[in-house]
Amino acid sequence: MTRIVAGTVGGRTLAVPPSGTRPTSERVREAMFSRLEHYGVIDGGRVLDLFAGSGALGIEAASRGAAQVLLVESARRAAEVARRNVETLGLGGTVRVLAEPAERCTARLAADGVADGPGGPLDLVLVDPPYDLSGTVLAGILADLAVPGVLAPEAVVVVERARRSGEPDWPDGLAAIATKTYGDTAVHYAEPAERS
Repeated sequence: MTRIVAGTVGGRTLAVPPSGTRPTSERVREAMFSRLEHYGVIDGGRVLDLFAGSGALGIEAASRGAAQVLLVESARRAAEVARRNVETLGLGGTVRVLAEPAERCTARLAADGVADGPGGPLDLVLVDPPYDLSGTVLAGILADLAVPGVLAPEAVVVVERARRSGEPDWPDGLAAIATKTYGDTAVHYAEPAERS
């Protein structure tokens, strides 16, 4: 069972796809969002949730006050589950679901500015790919996010990976600020390099 930890829909449960996704544990989400609230990127923020699955991370952000959230999920069944979760929780005015590969979405954001993003430069990007996603694909996504104009100056990018995968290959334009581990899960945080 996946449930929203806090905020306007805190305590509500989410449907999850029957297979093909790896939901972030409640413990990890709680710790992650506590840190993100400390960074000040959620309340009123524009959020992009890549590899969204059921939408748990992006919906958690919306529950905690994000103004606009875009959930991006390539698996049609998972995207439909995310849409149903958004509708069931009454978050349709805040959260939108886009059924396409994450790398296609970020390539378009990098090429077009943030024309198809959630309303301007992004304040928070959540990247929670399958643990077997290649480092090369992840590096391309991160490079797209590092293109000037995609991220707000005070933005934070979060990457959740298996601990054994090591630190992401951060591109020029993104600087690591923290890594926290929870069992086999590692959560990496970065910010625009010019902010450092």
